[in-house]
Order: sequence, then structure tokens, then C-alpha cells
Amino acid sequence: MSNNKIRFIDLFAGIGGFRMSFEQNGCKCVFSSEFNESCQKVYEANYGEKPQGDITKINEKDIPDFDILCAGFPCQPFSICGKKKGFNDTRGTLFFDVCRIIKEKQPKVVVLENVKNLINHDNKRTFHVILSNLKDLGYNVSYKVLDSTKFGVAQCRERIIIVGVKNGYFNFEDLKQTKPLSIREILDKKGTFEYLDKSEYTLLDSKYIHKQKTGLIFVGYRNKKIWSKGVRPNTEHLSRCHRQPNRIYSIDGTHPTLPSQETSGRFWIYIPEENAVRKLTINECYKLMGYPENFKIDSNIGNAYKQCGNSVVIPMVSELANSIIRQCFTKLCQNIF
Repeated sequence: MSNNKIRFIDLFAGIGGFRMSFEQNGCKCVFSSEFNESCQKVYEANYGEKPQGDITKINEKDIPDFDILCAGFPCQPFSICGKKKGFNDTRGTLFFDVCRIIKEKQPKVVVLENVKNLINHDNKRTFHVILSNLKDLGYNVSYKVLDSTKFGVAQCRERIIIVGVKNGYFNFEDLKQTKPLSIREILDKKGTFEYLDKSEYTLLDSKYIHKQKTGLIFVGYRNKKIWSKGVRPNTEHLSRCHRQPNRIYSIDGTHPTLPSQETSGRFWIYIPEENAVRKLTINECYKLMGYPENFKIDSNIGNAYKQCGNSVVIPMVSELANSIIRQCFTKLCQNIF
């Protein structure tokens, strides 16, 4: 089966991270769905078509036939950054709309993406429901938490990837990993940069600075007024350290996960040569996600940061797409379908 005949659909499409990744591997998108109007506009600007809206109102029989279902279904109900209501959150129940479409269309492969915390949510009951439903629909399921730093980006972003295959099995060991970049390698050379005054931040003593396994190099924190109720005396700085918008990282390491909740883009980096701290630009944030320079982002900066934080990392999902094609759609594998 040649790549140009492999058709996929893009559910909870956001700004099209899955679409870009699978199209990079020669696949053809035949249907997309995204509820958020701002995301729809960005999607249309980049891919030439406007996704359909509310998935709960889409008749599964009206969707064209396809080979691969891609769905980065809403992660907020399961995220440690959210309220973790899971299936008690209406966004959590959207997973069953994915099942409704799978049941009707019976694609060869199902690819789901979500936050790492999905595995342990509600004492692992949520994850069990998801896996059980996919198995009941006739899929052999494998899953793994992937770290984006293993796929050539400068961001430590861990996400659970679930792959269901009809009459086959997906092996995550087939994924080809590459060395991570450092933040330094993706920095803009020109632009309007927002620097912090030296009175606005505190750098750690060098003896407390070390490179973590994830590549992060935490070097300091902003001197912001923080929540102090219940905080023990002389430990206020620890609260600052643990709140992501206050943390400062060296450009010689990687960056932590860009969250969708941080619509002000308060991500701060330390540049040793300048002995200065500045904010990541919106362009740099998109490069941390692996988007190309020519990607058209939302003109509203708050929307742009949120959409970036909600997206998937392009190089990681692109390699996932490549591996799915190698394992499930080559001539050697066609007979299992």
C-alpha cells in the first residue's frame, strides 16, 4: 500500500499537529473536526479547509472511509494542571464519541494521545475503561509514555500514546529516536525581546545547579509575590520554584512542558553570555513544539499560546506516523488486514 492511499481523520484537531505529522509522511486527511472557532481559523489558514465542529453532532455515517483515526481527545479532565474530573467532566465523555466513530468505520489503526496522568487517573480506572473499550471494538492495544526530547526537540513533554491495530500489533520499540536539542539551538536571532530587570529574579548558587535527566537546567526563579498562607517561614522561595510561571531555565538545557493554561506565555530563560533573563517569544514556543517557521499562528497572542500548549509535538508524532506506516501498511503487512 503506497503512502498516498493511506487515509486518516483528524479528531479534536486543534491547530493540526496530527495532520501536519501524518501529511509529512504522505498520508491524506479526509476529515477533520474541531470545536474551537479560533483553532478552526488557524487550521483553515494552514491546511485550506475548515474542520467540522462539535463531534457530538457529527453523524459517524457521514464520515468518509479511512484507514487511521487520530484523536488527541481533550486532556484537561485528566491533567494534573486541571481539576482531574475525568469522565465526570463533559470533555472526558467525548472519548465515547471516538468509540462511536470507530465502531461504525472500523479503521485499521487508531491513534490516541493524552497527558501522562491519564494512566493513573482515578486509581487507573479511567485508563482501564479506555483500553477495554478499544479491545471490545476489536483492537490489539499497545501504549507508551513518550518524551518529546527523544525526538529532536528542546522541550521535555511527556504524553501517553495509545495505538490500536486490527489483526496486528504496534511495537513502540520500532520508533527511531534522536538526540534532544537545547533551547539555545531554537532561539530567535532577531526580534523584540522582553527582559527582566535583575531585581525581578534570583539565580541559584552554582552548587545547586545541575542538569536533570530530562535535560532541564533549573537556574532561578522570579521574585514575585506569592501565596503565603500556610507556607512555613523561610520556605517562600520553594513555592516560587515549584510554580512553573516563576521558574527560570538555562538555554543550555531543555524546556519543561508548555501548558495550555499559560496564555500569557510567561516562560523565562537564562542566557549565560548576557547574564540576563528574558521571556521566550511566541515564535520560540512554536519551535519548541516542532512547528515550521512558515506556520500561520493566531493573531491573538493569548490564543496562540493556548493553542501551542494544546498541540502535539510534530517531530514525535511524525516519527509515530512513519512507524505506523512501516509496521502496518507496508506490503509485508498487507496480508494481515
